[in-house]
Amino acid sequence: MPNAFTNGLKRFVLWDYARATWQYDVMVAIILAFIFLTPRELFRDQPRIPRIAMLPAERGGNMYWIDPELLSGIPENQRMARLAEILKVRTGQQQAVLRVQPIYDDTEDELKGYMAFTKP
Repeated sequence: MPNAFTNGLKRFVLWDYARATWQYDVMVAIILAFIFLTPRELFRDQPRIPRIAMLPAERGGNMYWIDPELLSGIPENQRMARLAEILKVRTGQQQAVLRVQPIYDDTEDELKGYMAFTKP
């Protein structure tokens, strides 16, 4: 025959309390405390920093992989100028952006990033 502790634990795990009871309020408070008081580092949850990666290129130019967040919301006709500014800040060199090519996943549904072709 189960004792009161086992019965109470079973009701707690199965969320067997009605709303507006003190047990329900305690469970909600425990969940909220876990959400708001658990440090980010425990789950290795860090903000994602948009990246620019230089790739090997041919004919004296440079090629960069650009994360889509860096050019989101920028009209297509202004992307090359904006990207030239970003590259100057990140690399410290003035570069002429020759072409910016969007890269999509296999189904062409999701934008994965951009390939930027530059000349120093």
